[in-house]
Amino acid sequence: MQTESLQADDKGFARAAEILRAGGLVGMPTETVYGLAANALDSTAVTKIFAAKGRPADNPLIVHIAKFEQIYDLVKEVPPAAKKLAEVFWPGPMTMVLPKADCIPDTVSAGMPTVAIRFPSHPAAQRLIRESGLPLAAPSANTSGRPSPTTAQHVLHDLGGKIDAVLDGGSCGVGVESTVITLATNPPRLLRPGGITLEQLRSVLGTVDMDDAVLHPLKPGVRAASPGMKYKHYSPKADVIILDGNDEQYIRYVNAHAAPGVMALCYDGDDASLKVPAICYGSRTNDSAKAHELFDALRSFDERGATTVYARCPAPKGVGLAVYNRLIRAAGFEVIHLD
Repeated sequence: MQTESLQADDKGFARAAEILRAGGLVGMPTETVYGLAANALDSTAVTKIFAAKGRPADNPLIVHIAKFEQIYDLVKEVPPAAKKLAEVFWPGPMTMVLPKADCIPDTVSAGMPTVAIRFPSHPAAQRLIRESGLPLAAPSANTSGRPSPTTAQHVLHDLGGKIDAVLDGGSCGVGVESTVITLATNPPRLLRPGGITLEQLRSVLGTVDMDDAVLHPLKPGVRAASPGMKYKHYSPKADVIILDGNDEQYIRYVNAHAAPGVMALCYDGDDASLKVPAICYGSRTNDSAKAHELFDALRSFDERGATTVYARCPAPKGVGLAVYNRLIRAAGFEVIHLD
Protein backbone atom coordinates (compact mmCIF):
# COMPACT_ATOMS: atom_id res chain seq x y z
CA MET A 1 0.00 0.00 0.00
CA GLN A 2 1.23 3.50 -0.83
CA THR A 3 0.29 6.08 1.78
CA GLU A 4 -0.97 9.34 0.27
CA SER A 5 0.30 12.63 1.73
CA LEU A 6 -2.61 15.07 1.69
CA GLN A 7 -2.58 18.79 2.35
CA ALA A 8 -5.20 20.42 4.56
CA ASP A 9 -6.96 22.09 1.63
CA ASP A 10 -10.24 21.48 -0.21
CA LYS A 11 -8.75 18.70 -2.33
CA GLY A 12 -7.05 17.02 0.64
CA PHE A 13 -10.17 17.04 2.83
CA ALA A 14 -12.32 15.71 0.01
CA ARG A 15 -9.91 12.83 -0.63
CA ALA A 16 -9.50 12.00 3.07
CA ALA A 17 -13.27 11.96 3.57
CA GLU A 18 -13.67 9.70 0.52
CA ILE A 19 -11.14 7.24 1.97
CA LEU A 20 -12.91 7.17 5.34
CA ARG A 21 -16.34 6.58 3.81
CA ALA A 22 -14.84 3.67 1.84
CA GLY A 23 -13.59 2.03 5.04
CA GLY A 24 -9.98 3.23 4.88
CA LEU A 25 -7.56 4.76 7.39
CA VAL A 26 -6.39 8.38 7.52
CA GLY A 27 -3.85 9.97 9.84
CA MET A 28 -5.45 13.23 10.98
CA PRO A 29 -4.15 16.15 13.03
CA THR A 30 -5.74 17.09 16.34
CA GLU A 31 -4.69 19.63 18.94
CA THR A 32 -3.19 16.83 21.08
CA VAL A 33 -1.42 14.33 18.77
CA TYR A 34 -2.11 12.88 15.31
CA GLY A 35 -4.88 10.29 15.33
CA LEU A 36 -5.39 7.27 13.07
CA ALA A 37 -8.98 7.71 11.95
CA ALA A 38 -11.56 5.23 10.69
CA ASN A 39 -15.35 5.09 10.57
CA ALA A 40 -16.25 4.39 14.19
CA LEU A 41 -19.47 2.62 13.18
CA ASP A 42 -17.72 0.18 10.82
CA SER A 43 -16.20 -2.74 12.71
CA THR A 44 -14.19 -3.87 9.70
CA ALA A 45 -12.63 -0.43 9.26
CA VAL A 46 -11.85 -0.20 12.98
CA THR A 47 -10.14 -3.60 12.89
CA LYS A 48 -7.71 -2.13 10.35
CA ILE A 49 -6.57 0.40 12.97
CA PHE A 50 -5.46 -2.37 15.30
CA ALA A 51 -3.68 -4.19 12.48
CA ALA A 52 -1.83 -1.10 11.24
CA LYS A 53 -0.67 -0.08 14.71
CA GLY A 54 -0.04 -3.55 16.08
CA ARG A 55 -2.39 -2.51 18.88
CA PRO A 56 -3.80 -5.07 21.33
CA ALA A 57 -7.53 -5.62 20.81
CA ASP A 58 -8.24 -5.08 24.52
CA ASN A 59 -7.19 -1.41 24.30
CA PRO A 60 -10.30 0.74 23.63
CA LEU A 61 -10.47 3.62 21.15
CA ILE A 62 -11.74 7.20 21.38
CA VAL A 63 -14.56 8.31 19.08
CA HIS A 64 -14.25 11.87 17.74
CA ILE A 65 -17.22 14.11 16.95
CA ALA A 66 -17.56 17.61 15.48
CA LYS A 67 -20.55 18.93 17.41
CA PHE A 68 -21.94 18.15 20.84
CA GLU A 69 -25.30 16.90 19.54
CA GLN A 70 -23.58 13.89 17.92
CA ILE A 71 -22.98 12.40 21.36
CA TYR A 72 -26.68 11.51 21.71
CA ASP A 73 -26.37 8.96 18.89
CA LEU A 74 -23.31 7.28 20.44
CA VAL A 75 -24.16 6.85 24.13
CA LYS A 76 -27.16 5.55 26.06
CA GLU A 77 -27.48 8.60 28.27
CA VAL A 78 -25.90 12.04 28.59
CA PRO A 79 -25.82 12.88 32.31
CA PRO A 80 -25.77 16.45 33.63
CA ALA A 81 -22.07 16.07 34.48
CA ALA A 82 -21.28 15.46 30.81
CA LYS A 83 -23.11 18.62 29.78
CA LYS A 84 -21.26 20.65 32.44
CA LEU A 85 -17.87 19.40 31.28
CA ALA A 86 -18.71 19.95 27.62
CA GLU A 87 -19.79 23.54 28.27
CA VAL A 88 -16.38 24.32 29.74
CA PHE A 89 -13.90 22.08 27.90
CA TRP A 90 -15.39 21.19 24.49
CA PRO A 91 -14.16 21.50 21.88
CA GLY A 92 -10.81 20.65 23.41
CA PRO A 93 -8.44 17.99 24.77
CA MET A 94 -10.89 16.18 27.04
CA THR A 95 -12.49 12.75 26.53
CA MET A 96 -15.56 11.50 28.41
CA VAL A 97 -16.31 7.79 28.96
CA LEU A 98 -20.03 6.93 29.05
CA PRO A 99 -22.24 3.85 28.58
CA LYS A 100 -22.21 3.12 24.85
CA ALA A 101 -25.13 2.96 22.45
CA ASP A 102 -25.75 -0.22 20.46
CA CYS A 103 -24.31 1.35 17.29
CA ILE A 104 -20.78 1.33 18.76
CA PRO A 105 -18.99 -1.88 17.71
CA ASP A 106 -17.29 -3.97 20.37
CA THR A 107 -14.05 -3.48 18.44
CA VAL A 108 -14.16 0.23 19.40
CA SER A 109 -14.96 -0.35 23.08
CA ALA A 110 -12.71 -3.43 23.46
CA GLY A 111 -15.82 -5.37 24.45
CA MET A 112 -16.67 -3.08 27.36
CA PRO A 113 -20.09 -1.44 27.85
CA THR A 114 -18.65 2.08 27.65
CA VAL A 115 -17.31 4.33 24.91
CA ALA A 116 -14.90 7.26 25.03
CA ILE A 117 -16.07 10.42 23.20
CA ARG A 118 -14.09 13.55 22.31
CA PHE A 119 -14.85 16.80 20.46
CA PRO A 120 -11.43 18.02 19.24
CA SER A 121 -10.72 21.72 18.82
CA HIS A 122 -8.35 21.37 15.85
CA PRO A 123 -10.09 22.89 12.81
CA ALA A 124 -8.73 20.23 10.44
CA ALA A 125 -10.07 17.42 12.63
CA GLN A 126 -13.46 19.10 12.85
CA ARG A 127 -13.64 19.64 9.10
CA LEU A 128 -12.66 16.05 8.32
CA ILE A 129 -15.36 14.71 10.66
CA ARG A 130 -17.96 16.99 9.05
CA GLU A 131 -16.92 16.23 5.47
CA SER A 132 -16.83 12.48 6.04
CA GLY A 133 -20.22 12.59 7.76
CA LEU A 134 -18.92 10.06 10.28
CA PRO A 135 -17.89 9.81 13.91
CA LEU A 136 -14.22 8.83 13.75
CA ALA A 137 -12.48 6.28 15.96
CA ALA A 138 -8.92 7.53 16.27
CA PRO A 139 -6.14 6.39 18.60
CA SER A 140 -2.70 7.97 18.20
CA ALA A 141 -1.27 7.37 14.71
CA ASN A 142 1.90 5.55 15.75
CA THR A 143 3.17 2.03 16.08
CA SER A 144 1.70 0.69 19.32
CA GLY A 145 3.93 1.38 22.31
CA ARG A 146 6.08 3.99 20.57
CA PRO A 147 6.06 7.77 21.23
CA SER A 148 2.90 9.38 19.92
CA PRO A 149 3.16 11.46 16.69
CA THR A 150 2.92 15.24 16.77
CA THR A 151 3.67 15.82 13.05
CA ALA A 152 2.58 14.20 9.80
CA GLN A 153 6.19 13.12 9.28
CA HIS A 154 6.05 11.10 12.52
CA VAL A 155 2.95 9.31 11.21
CA LEU A 156 4.62 8.47 7.91
CA HIS A 157 7.72 7.21 9.73
CA ASP A 158 5.67 4.72 11.74
CA LEU A 159 2.79 3.83 9.46
CA GLY A 160 3.85 4.68 5.92
CA GLY A 161 2.76 1.82 3.66
CA LYS A 162 0.26 0.56 6.26
CA ILE A 163 -2.48 3.20 6.01
CA ASP A 164 -4.24 4.93 3.14
CA ALA A 165 -3.33 8.57 3.78
CA VAL A 166 -2.05 11.25 6.14
CA LEU A 167 -3.63 14.70 6.25
CA ASP A 168 -0.90 17.21 7.10
CA GLY A 169 -2.18 19.84 9.51
CA GLY A 170 1.17 20.95 10.89
CA SER A 171 2.53 20.41 14.40
CA CYS A 172 0.12 19.60 17.24
CA GLY A 173 -0.33 22.27 19.88
CA VAL A 174 -0.78 20.35 23.16
CA GLY A 175 1.63 17.49 22.45
CA VAL A 176 0.17 14.79 24.73
CA GLU A 177 -3.08 12.88 24.36
CA SER A 178 -6.38 14.11 25.76
CA THR A 179 -7.47 13.96 29.38
CA VAL A 180 -9.84 11.02 29.89
CA ILE A 181 -12.53 11.08 32.60
CA THR A 182 -15.09 8.36 33.12
CA LEU A 183 -18.61 9.38 34.06
CA ALA A 184 -19.66 5.71 34.26
CA THR A 185 -18.55 5.62 37.91
CA ASN A 186 -19.68 7.50 41.00
CA PRO A 187 -17.80 9.68 41.66
CA PRO A 188 -16.26 10.39 38.24
CA ARG A 189 -12.67 9.19 37.86
CA LEU A 190 -9.66 10.49 35.98
CA LEU A 191 -8.31 7.65 33.83
CA ARG A 192 -5.62 9.53 31.90
CA PRO A 193 -4.27 13.03 32.59
CA GLY A 194 -3.75 15.51 29.79
CA GLY A 195 -3.96 19.19 28.92
CA ILE A 196 -7.16 19.55 30.97
CA THR A 197 -5.96 19.07 34.54
CA LEU A 198 -7.48 17.18 37.46
CA GLU A 199 -7.83 20.50 39.25
CA GLN A 200 -9.84 21.93 36.35
CA LEU A 201 -12.15 18.89 36.28
CA ARG A 202 -12.76 19.24 40.01
CA SER A 203 -13.53 22.93 39.61
CA VAL A 204 -16.51 21.92 37.44
CA LEU A 205 -17.70 18.67 39.03
CA GLY A 206 -16.46 18.87 42.61
CA THR A 207 -15.31 15.39 43.56
CA VAL A 208 -13.25 13.60 40.88
CA ASP A 209 -11.17 10.60 41.92
CA MET A 210 -7.89 9.66 40.23
CA ASP A 211 -7.53 6.08 39.03
CA ASP A 212 -4.63 4.19 40.61
CA ALA A 213 -3.32 3.35 37.12
CA VAL A 214 -2.52 7.02 36.45
CA LEU A 215 0.59 6.74 38.62
CA HIS A 216 1.05 2.97 38.93
CA PRO A 217 1.01 -0.08 36.65
CA LEU A 218 -2.40 -1.50 35.82
CA LYS A 219 -3.05 -4.32 38.28
CA PRO A 220 -3.05 -7.90 36.93
CA GLY A 221 -6.44 -8.93 35.60
CA VAL A 222 -7.76 -5.35 35.43
CA ARG A 223 -8.92 -4.26 31.98
CA ALA A 224 -7.87 -0.90 30.59
CA ALA A 225 -10.92 1.39 30.67
CA SER A 226 -9.11 4.02 28.62
CA PRO A 227 -6.28 4.28 26.13
CA GLY A 228 -2.91 4.93 27.77
CA MET A 229 -3.46 2.74 30.85
CA LYS A 230 -1.31 -0.18 29.76
CA TYR A 231 2.03 -0.91 31.46
CA LYS A 232 4.37 0.45 28.80
CA HIS A 233 3.63 3.12 26.20
CA TYR A 234 5.29 6.03 24.44
CA SER A 235 8.72 4.35 24.48
CA PRO A 236 11.72 5.11 22.29
CA LYS A 237 14.13 2.29 21.48
CA ALA A 238 16.43 3.48 24.27
CA ASP A 239 15.91 2.53 27.89
CA VAL A 240 14.34 5.50 29.66
CA ILE A 241 15.18 5.94 33.35
CA ILE A 242 13.57 8.74 35.36
CA LEU A 243 15.75 10.54 37.90
CA ASP A 244 13.85 12.20 40.74
CA GLY A 245 16.03 14.81 42.42
CA ASN A 246 17.18 18.42 42.44
CA ASP A 247 19.41 20.10 39.84
CA GLU A 248 22.69 19.16 41.48
CA GLN A 249 21.68 15.55 42.13
CA TYR A 250 20.46 15.05 38.56
CA ILE A 251 23.57 16.51 36.95
CA ARG A 252 25.93 14.61 39.25
CA TYR A 253 24.19 11.27 38.62
CA VAL A 254 24.08 11.67 34.84
CA ASN A 255 27.72 12.75 34.62
CA ALA A 256 28.78 9.82 36.80
CA HIS A 257 27.08 7.45 34.34
CA ALA A 258 28.33 9.09 31.13
CA ALA A 259 29.10 6.50 28.44
CA PRO A 260 28.60 6.02 24.69
CA GLY A 261 24.86 5.98 23.95
CA VAL A 262 23.88 7.66 27.22
CA MET A 263 21.81 10.83 26.74
CA ALA A 264 19.72 13.14 28.89
CA LEU A 265 16.17 14.51 28.76
CA CYS A 266 16.60 17.60 30.89
CA TYR A 267 15.28 21.01 31.84
CA ASP A 268 16.36 24.18 30.08
CA GLY A 269 19.88 25.10 31.20
CA ASP A 270 20.86 21.64 32.52
CA ASP A 271 22.60 20.77 29.26
CA ALA A 272 25.45 23.23 29.87
CA SER A 273 26.56 21.17 32.89
CA LEU A 274 26.06 17.69 31.45
CA LYS A 275 28.79 15.51 29.96
CA VAL A 276 26.37 13.62 27.70
CA PRO A 277 24.27 14.69 24.69
CA ALA A 278 21.05 16.26 25.95
CA ILE A 279 17.65 17.40 24.76
CA CYS A 280 15.92 20.10 26.82
CA TYR A 281 12.14 19.80 26.96
CA GLY A 282 11.16 22.90 28.90
CA SER A 283 11.86 24.73 32.12
CA ARG A 284 11.18 23.38 35.59
CA THR A 285 8.06 25.54 35.90
CA ASN A 286 6.66 25.32 32.35
CA ASP A 287 4.78 22.03 32.25
CA SER A 288 2.89 22.95 29.07
CA ALA A 289 6.21 23.30 27.24
CA LYS A 290 7.34 19.89 28.53
CA ALA A 291 4.08 18.34 27.31
CA HIS A 292 4.50 19.94 23.89
CA GLU A 293 8.11 18.79 23.47
CA LEU A 294 8.05 15.36 25.16
CA PHE A 295 7.18 13.00 22.31
CA ASP A 296 9.27 14.84 19.74
CA ALA A 297 12.23 14.60 22.14
CA LEU A 298 11.72 10.87 22.71
CA ARG A 299 11.66 10.28 18.96
CA SER A 300 14.80 12.38 18.54
CA PHE A 301 16.73 10.09 20.88
CA ASP A 302 16.13 7.23 18.44
CA GLU A 303 17.44 9.35 15.57
CA ARG A 304 20.56 10.14 17.60
CA GLY A 305 21.24 6.50 18.53
CA ALA A 306 20.62 6.70 22.26
CA THR A 307 20.73 3.47 24.25
CA THR A 308 19.94 4.95 27.67
CA VAL A 309 18.07 8.19 28.43
CA TYR A 310 18.12 9.74 31.89
CA ALA A 311 15.00 11.88 32.19
CA ARG A 312 14.31 14.64 34.68
CA CYS A 313 11.20 13.94 36.73
CA PRO A 314 8.41 16.53 36.41
CA ALA A 315 6.25 17.38 39.39
CA PRO A 316 3.06 15.26 39.08
CA LYS A 317 0.55 18.09 39.39
CA GLY A 318 -1.34 20.22 36.89
CA VAL A 319 -0.22 19.50 33.32
CA GLY A 320 2.93 18.04 34.90
CA LEU A 321 0.81 15.04 35.93
CA ALA A 322 0.24 14.27 32.24
CA VAL A 323 3.96 14.57 31.48
CA TYR A 324 4.86 12.33 34.42
CA ASN A 325 2.19 9.80 33.42
CA ARG A 326 3.69 9.50 29.92
CA LEU A 327 7.27 9.36 31.15
CA ILE A 328 6.73 6.61 33.72
CA ARG A 329 5.17 4.45 31.02
CA ALA A 330 7.98 5.24 28.59
CA ALA A 331 10.34 4.17 31.38
CA GLY A 332 8.41 1.03 32.30
CA PHE A 333 7.99 2.63 35.76
CA GLU A 334 11.75 2.71 36.41
CA VAL A 335 12.33 5.72 38.69
CA ILE A 336 15.50 6.37 40.72
CA HIS A 337 14.93 8.61 43.73
CA LEU A 338 18.22 10.47 44.14
CA ASP A 339 17.45 11.53 47.71
